Amino acid sequence: MAVERLSAHLELPPDLQQEPGVVLGYLTGRRIASDRLRIGPGAYLRSGTVVYAGTVIGAGLQTGHNVVIREENEIGDEFNIWNNSTVDYGCRLGHRVKIHCNCYVAQFTVLEDDVFLGPGVIATNDPHPGCPQFRQCMRGPTLRRGAKIGGNTTLLPFVEIGAGSLIGAGSVVTRDIPPGVLAYGNPARVVKRVEELTCEFGFREGPYRDV
Repeated sequence: MAVERLSAHLELPPDLQQEPGVVLGYLTGRRIASDRLRIGPGAYLRSGTVVYAGTVIGAGLQTGHNVVIREENEIGDEFNIWNNSTVDYGCRLGHRVKIHCNCYVAQFTVLEDDVFLGPGVIATNDPHPGCPQFRQCMRGPTLRRGAKIGGNTTLLPFVEIGAGSLIGAGSVVTRDIPPGVLAYGNPARVVKRVEELTCEFGFREGPYRDV
């Protein structure tokens, strides 16, 4: 089965690999500045992936099955997004961002370099749904470099997660979280510094750190 391409303005690498059922350059019904789709080298797109026109993605893109990446997104290198996850329009994603299965990244969300979203993470962007002026104040959360979000966490609009912070699974983040801390709960509250954490299973010695 051939890859379906709906935009005439495609910049695709010669080494692009894709499975059957991939759609590239899907044209949104919204008015956007450009319908160009650019994907960097080394991409592998699995079946069911849909990438809209109007988005720019760096090298090393990897998608799972049934992934949707919408228009007007700017995405860095080595972006990994897995099964049944969606990045809505107008987002800014850095390098080496990893998004697990069944995640939703709302419009106007910012994920800096090395951010990780566990399974089922939901980023929201509308502080008062149903308001006729909702577009005037719509904004997703901002996750600073190296932030890690546990599975089934909900991130409310406008919140900022500080660099290197860790959010425990099942949390609801309703306010800003400072850098370098562990926070969890509903609403999520700071519990301790990340550097105070140790591996309870004994796989590593000393404090928790990125490896």
